[in-house]
Amino acid sequence: MNTYFINGDIKLPKFTLKILWLENNIAIAIDQIIGKGTSPLTPYFFWPRNDAWEHLKSELESKPWISETNKIHLLNQATEIINYWQEEGQKSSLPIVQAKFPNFIFSGSC
Repeated sequence: MNTYFINGDIKLPKFTLKILWLENNIAIAIDQIIGKGTSPLTPYFFWPRNDAWEHLKSELESKPWISETNKIHLLNQATEIINYWQEEGQKSSLPIVQAKFPNFIFSGSC
């Protein structure tokens, strides 16, 4: 398990959001960072087709080994990308979005 230190002593696993950036919706999944790669933790959930945020929350709640701090951080990141897509999604190209959110993994058709 890849970990990092907070305040020099607490180990937490690293996670990232994977985003499918599409014209009419986005899909969000969570991966755990392992070495130089990632391992899927959740399937993709689509917004606004479904309530991706609620699905992610349920998935995270089913994983007691993920700290509350990480869960909150991941859900806040999901909120941020959903809000951005709602406000700027159809105006932003994939390279622009990737530059704005460099810690996420993106793929898509826009």
